[in-house]
Amino acid sequence: MKMTGSEILLESLKKEGVKHLFGYPGGVVLNIFDLLHDEKDLQLILTRHEQGAVHSADGYARATGKVGVALVTSGPGATNTVTGIATAAMDSIPMVVITGQVPTMLIGNDAFQEADIVGITRPCTKYNFLVKNVSDLALTIKEAFHIASTGRPGPVLIDLPKDVTTSKAEFHWPDQVKIRSYNPTYEGNKYMITQASHMIAKAKKPLIIAGGGVISSDASKELREFAEITGVPVTMTMMGLGGFPGSHKLSLGMLGMHGTYYANKAVQDSDLLIAIGMRFDDRVTGKIDAFAPNAKIIHIDIDPTSIRKNVRVDLPIVGDVKRVLTVMNKVIHDEVKEQWAEVRKAWTKQIDAWKKERPMSYDRDADVIKPQYVIEKINELTKGDAIIATEVGQNQMWAAQFYKYDKPRTWLSSGGLGTMGYGLPAAIGAQLAFPNKLVIDIAGDGSIQMNIQELATAVINKLPVKVAILNNRFLGMVRQWQELFFQERYSHTKLDETVPDFVKIAEAYSAVGLRATKKSEVEPVLKEAFAIKRPVIMDFVIDWTEKVYPMVPAGAAIDQMLFREEEVKKPEKKLKAVK
Repeated sequence: MKMTGSEILLESLKKEGVKHLFGYPGGVVLNIFDLLHDEKDLQLILTRHEQGAVHSADGYARATGKVGVALVTSGPGATNTVTGIATAAMDSIPMVVITGQVPTMLIGNDAFQEADIVGITRPCTKYNFLVKNVSDLALTIKEAFHIASTGRPGPVLIDLPKDVTTSKAEFHWPDQVKIRSYNPTYEGNKYMITQASHMIAKAKKPLIIAGGGVISSDASKELREFAEITGVPVTMTMMGLGGFPGSHKLSLGMLGMHGTYYANKAVQDSDLLIAIGMRFDDRVTGKIDAFAPNAKIIHIDIDPTSIRKNVRVDLPIVGDVKRVLTVMNKVIHDEVKEQWAEVRKAWTKQIDAWKKERPMSYDRDADVIKPQYVIEKINELTKGDAIIATEVGQNQMWAAQFYKYDKPRTWLSSGGLGTMGYGLPAAIGAQLAFPNKLVIDIAGDGSIQMNIQELATAVINKLPVKVAILNNRFLGMVRQWQELFFQERYSHTKLDETVPDFVKIAEAYSAVGLRATKKSEVEPVLKEAFAIKRPVIMDFVIDWTEKVYPMVPAGAAIDQMLFREEEVKKPEKKLKAVK
């Protein structure tokens, strides 16, 4: 039976198990949207901006592990997706983005709303396709989903000219695909795994660094087993939060620029780092020449190009994290398990001493609202059982530091690209996937304004997302750097006079707006918001002088940290009331 390209597209999406896609209509994709009008098995979530559509697909993918799907038009509709695509690429998120394109005969002729989106996105997609023949469409979609979700996950773009959507062809759905030159390595080399077990057995101060690859491969159970068998402490990159329980006795929390004191000290003092599904970016390593000077490094990753990219590695293991850890746990069980606990006593004692020396802290006696207090209260009231999305900046770091992520896929944040405006649309995607879960976007007053229009998407689709704004009337993280390194010259970071009334904005979108200006109001506002089955914006007017500590200055080694004690020596700045 012959079908149009639009019909083939929707039928193929259903074959891939897609239930929801996020998008925005336009001229060249009207044939597709016309079909969606009567579609029963596919629900298109209309966002208010194409960037919001891609971030929502991203949040859906991070929360579920499934491929997120976005559908937009050509030209500006397509270029508006680039930030979301790059965000997903940096964090290895499986996604398929379908863009409309002008008819094939007009490509390259500067036609209305034409953009070379294939060329534009080539550096930030895992792969991209320009479909020129409707007969190729079904296979292309099958290949796109396969590439996006296998190996190291990532975004794939399909550019679809208008005439391809209207032309007809026989629909044939391939059972499987085989792509020449694309063969990810899943099984780790057994000799390397055995060598790794020997290195771990000999180490006196081993440390696991768990990254986002643990979550991508659903290897949290295997990682926990590995850590508990060996007794090796675990620190996590920001993308790895939730891959190992944050409240576990072996957890050291996050490492890096705003990591815990004890995690960073442990890395620098370790004699063996077991890096699992992470990529040693500069926020983790600090000054590379000074990183982990005494440690040998075992690096497990499915992407061979990530190994030795930034740091030296003594033993690489290329393979799927879950499969490698499964084999490694068996080897360790068989060979060396029993001797380890005694050997590691001194190392455990040292780490405990670092934890007591400098625990994560802030001024808990302050009268004004401290942002860390808000995060701790969210953690306390939700019992850690919520999906937390964040924007980017100070709000993101406080959310990473003071909320305990005990389960994978409960932390949605733009790690690699650091995309402001990510949190709200990502929370919408997660809420759609899990309508009965509590989904909270922790935001700053600056970053929430970048995609605040998506509040309409939440309202119209009855998605009860909660937005907790830590309102300091500044671009807080940039201000922090200006205070520490630019003599408090607040060049274009002060938003004070132009920060909108977020309660009124919520009400304007038919959502609920709440505000807390005193510490005593924080808990009641949170309880009221969590009880409301509608979208809610919570405006917490926080101490604008608060900074994120510890902090490793750019270019310093990761154990050269700044602490809050130096801050409290300065004269106290008066908190200015919000009008």
